[in-house]
Amino acid sequence: MKCPGTDMKFWKPGDIFDIDCPKCGKRVEFFKDEVKRKCSCGHIIVNPKIDFACAEWCPYAEQCVGAVPEEVKAKQRQELRDSARERIGIEMKKYFGTDFKRVHHALKVARHAEQILKIEGGNPLVVLGAAFLHDIGIHEAGKKHGNTSGHYQEKEGSSIAREILDRLDIEKEIVDEICDIIGRHHHPREEETHHFQILYEADWLVNIEEEGMAGDREKLEKLIARVFKTVTGKRLAEELYLNGSSH
Repeated sequence: MKCPGTDMKFWKPGDIFDIDCPKCGKRVEFFKDEVKRKCSCGHIIVNPKIDFACAEWCPYAEQCVGAVPEEVKAKQRQELRDSARERIGIEMKKYFGTDFKRVHHALKVARHAEQILKIEGGNPLVVLGAAFLHDIGIHEAGKKHGNTSGHYQEKEGSSIAREILDRLDIEKEIVDEICDIIGRHHHPREEETHHFQILYEADWLVNIEEEGMAGDREKLEKLIARVFKTVTGKRLAEELYLNGSSH
C-alpha cells in the first residue's frame, strides 16, 4: 500500500503549486512532497511548503521523501524548541492556577532572561524553561515545611519541575540541566554555568523591584557588582535601578 501522503489520489488543490525562483524570478512548479527542485537557471530551491511531520518517526522516511536537507531539519528543530518553551510556560500557569503573583513573577523573569540571552547567547530552552519553573516548588515548600524561603523552594522545586518536563517529553539532558538550576537557583556555586548565571541575574532583576530594594543606592551598587557577571545583565540592572529608568 502506498503512503496516503504521497499517493496523488489523496491530494487536494494546492498540493501542486508554483513559486518564484529567488535567483532569477522564474516560476518553478513543485509537488508538495518534493524536497527540492532545480530551476532552469541552475539554482536549487528547497520546497518552502514541505511538511516532514511523518519523517520524524517513519523508518521509511528517507526512501519515501529522500534525504531531508540540513536547513530544513534545523528549522524543524527550532520549531520544536519554540513549542517546548511555550508548553512549559503553559504548564507553569496551570500549576500556579490563580496565584497570579507567582505567574507574573515567572513571566517577568523569563522576559529578562530572554533579553540577556539575545546578547549573551545560550540555549533558550534551558534558560527559559528554568525561568518559567524556578519557583515551582514554593507551594509545596509551604505545605511540607511551613516555610517558603529559597532553600525549601529549591528542595521541592526540582522534582516537580522534572515531572512537568518529563510529561512534555523534553530531552533528558535538557531536563537534567533545568532541574539542576532550579535546585540551587538562590545559591550559586563558586564557578557557575552560563545558563545558571543568566537565570540568576534575571531573577534578581525582578526581585530588586518586588522586594523594594531600589531605594538604597549604595547597597544596590554593591549588590549589582556582586551578582551580575554578564555585560548585558549588569547593563540592564544599572539602567533599571541606578540611572533613573523605570519599568
